[in-house]
This record gives sequence, C-alpha cells and structure tokens, in this order.
Amino acid sequence: MSLAGWGLPVLALCALIVVALGTGRYGVPAGDVFAVLGAKLFGWPSTVEATVRTVVLQVRLPRVVAALVVGAALAGAGATYQGLFRNPLVSPDILGVSAGASLGAVLGIFLSLPVAAIQGLAFAGGLAAVAAVYAVGAAVRRHDPVLTLVLAGVAIGAVLGAAISLIKVLADPYNQLPAITYWLLGSLASVTLGDVGAILPAMGLGLVPLVLLRWRMNLMSLGEEEARALGVETRVLRPLLVAAATLVTAAAVSVTGVIGWVGLLVPHVARLLVGPDFRRLLPASLLLGAGYLLAVDCVARTLAPVEVPLGILTALMGAPFFLWLLASGRRGWA
Repeated sequence: MSLAGWGLPVLALCALIVVALGTGRYGVPAGDVFAVLGAKLFGWPSTVEATVRTVVLQVRLPRVVAALVVGAALAGAGATYQGLFRNPLVSPDILGVSAGASLGAVLGIFLSLPVAAIQGLAFAGGLAAVAAVYAVGAAVRRHDPVLTLVLAGVAIGAVLGAAISLIKVLADPYNQLPAITYWLLGSLASVTLGDVGAILPAMGLGLVPLVLLRWRMNLMSLGEEEARALGVETRVLRPLLVAAATLVTAAAVSVTGVIGWVGLLVPHVARLLVGPDFRRLLPASLLLGAGYLLAVDCVARTLAPVEVPLGILTALMGAPFFLWLLASGRRGWA
C-alpha cells in the first residue's frame, strides 16, 4: 500500500477519535470537541463551558489515548506471534503473558497494594511467565522449538490459571473478589494519562525491534530450516522478537487488565486487507487495533447503564466475526 493509501484509514481513525471524545452519557457535539482540543493544543479562544472541557480532557481523553495505545500494542504483538509460530490461532497470551500478568495483578489486589504496585506486579508477572516458558522449552530440547514453546506456554498458563483461581477462593468476597473479577475482564475506566505515560517506554522498547526487523519476519514465517537457509539466525532472532512482543503485551495488560481477541482477530483483518507481507501487515495491524479497541470502548460506555467490561465485548464481537472470517476469507494467513 502506498503512502497515499494510508491516508484514508488514518483520517477514519481521527474521525473515530472525535466521535469517542463526544460519546457517552454526557454527549458533546463534534464542534465543541474541536474547540476544546484547539484551545488545549494551540491556545485558540474558546467559549465552551468548563463542564464540557472537564468531560473531554479529564474523563474521556485518557481512556481514548489508552484505547489507541493498548489496541495497537495487542494487535502488533498478535501479528508478530502469528508470524513467528506460523499459526493463525496464536494470540499474545499463547506464552502465558496474560496469565502471568493476571496472577501478578490478582496477587496485588489480594494483598491490598496500591494501584501502581498492582500494575508493576502485573507487568513483572507477564515477563516472568514468558521467561518460565522459555526455561521449560530450553530444558525439554525437542526437535521443533516452536511446538515446544507452544506446549510449554499452555502448561504454564494452566498452572498460573490455577493459582489465580486459588487466590479468588481465598479473597474477601465483598471487596477483593469483585475487584479481581472486574480486573480480569479488562477495562479502561480507571486508566489515567499518567498510566499511559508509564507504559510508553516499555511499549516503545518492544515496538522498535518489531519495526526494524519487520522484513526478517517474512523469512521467519517460512519455517525454521528455510529461514536458516536464507541466512537468518533463528536462535537469536526468535527470542528477540518474542521478548519484544511480550514486553508490549505485558505493558498493555498491566494497566487495562486482560482484553482478549484483539491480538487474534485484528491481524487476520489486516492480513485480508494488505496481505501477509509483515512490512505492511505490522502498520496495518497497529492502525486497525487502535481503531478497533477505541470503537469497542465507545460501545462499552453506551451499551448499558453500567459500563460493560471490554473483555466481554471483545469476545462477543470478536468470536462471530472471526468465524465469518474463517468461512469467507480468501487469503491465507501467511
């Protein structure tokens, strides 16, 4: 896709941002949204009421930014995992990163730690889970390293899931258990701009290798032996790319909770639109992931009197659409 071809999707995403800033229980016209943003960014004169400015800048802007960042991160990580493992059913939690982050956050809630500590434990738990998966994979030393990592990820994820269930049984059913359940369903309701700023360095550190090595991802998707025959050192490159995608996923999950289906569904849609070439697939996944999660968040805020957790909506919306893609898709995943 040419540079001009990316213009329309970018404009569509900008329009969606304006809609998201104006959507909610307190509706804000698009003109007022532009006026508030213009006054904030460029110092333009504005006669918009203080209440409207508060709603746009302090209530909705943080979660809009968080939806864009987290959606792009999960979709980019999903595209990377699917290419590395050459499997269309792989998602960012295949190596246990989501389960590890969930266990860290659940433990923090169980211990009544502050929000920053809970996020830190979630981030550390996601990285530790993938490290454990790689340690098990190195110890097993099967012929197929990809299959070994997937099976180790399934086993480690099951153990972490059991630990989460144990903590839920032991938690206070009136205070801790509802907080744990709500966190595991994923939400942007309590995310602040400070939270987004805290995870941006980790996300940047993870996305840079994916962008710089995107052409080598095309070779990695050919398979272990083919990639080595073409001069790619898979033993070095695969752990590097897995670590980068894991870092991005762990950072996202640490502030929003577990939001499924984004990393599984969005790369498929991007692949149908731009093809399997990772040089185009990665930016398309980032763009679509940002827009998809932002649209889902708008629905979550307006669907019912009480905000619906994002994990529920991504499953309800993602699963049927994914089945439709499987039934009607004309292009392969790689």
